Amino acid sequence: MVKAVFIDFYGTVVHEDGEVIKQISQEIFDTGKVIDKSEIGSYWWKEFQTAFISAYGESFKTQRELEYQSLNKTIQYFNSTANAEVLSNLMFAHWVKPPIFEEAEHFFEICPVPIYIVSNIDRDDILQAIRFHGLKPDGVFTSEDAKSYKPRKELFELALRNTGLTAEQVVHIGDSLNSDVKGASSVGINAIWINRSSRETPDGVFAVGNLLEVLNTEFFK
Repeated sequence: MVKAVFIDFYGTVVHEDGEVIKQISQEIFDTGKVIDKSEIGSYWWKEFQTAFISAYGESFKTQRELEYQSLNKTIQYFNSTANAEVLSNLMFAHWVKPPIFEEAEHFFEICPVPIYIVSNIDRDDILQAIRFHGLKPDGVFTSEDAKSYKPRKELFELALRNTGLTAEQVVHIGDSLNSDVKGASSVGINAIWINRSSRETPDGVFAVGNLLEVLNTEFFK
């Protein structure tokens, strides 16, 4: 049996900000020059990913900085009169008080090994969200601590180093094939993919439908 769990947070323990993103995209659509609303999300995501990939080490920027920067560029690109600060604050408000998945609290209560949160979000935001839901992880490691984002290996290495655990003693749980599965695998950590929407599971990926199913896997026997 593993000695500890590393776990992603947004999309795994609590809901992502998808509904807020839809709200923001609608505002840009209503106040800008856009033919196809889907173009907004595509452009915004491309701008975010471009900045995200290069944000590590001395070039690191917080998630809040990256989101505001990419959103502001999106507003300008579509000639929208929307206010980037106002719309960003909608997203940030979700980050600190996100809805929690139904089984997540129970998972934290009954998991037989220590749970360490390993997240790409900024430290202050995730600590507020953890307090909001009364969760009690054994530790929290963020991209802001590592100056690097998953799937890069630095955040996972920081978590291993600070817990004194080896990759073989840990399983990482997350909802992203790229950030969580690919990232954990890059340092030799076994990963479990949370696949709540029953998407097709790629070859070689270990998947479950929710957090409680994790405890019935081979890693906990």
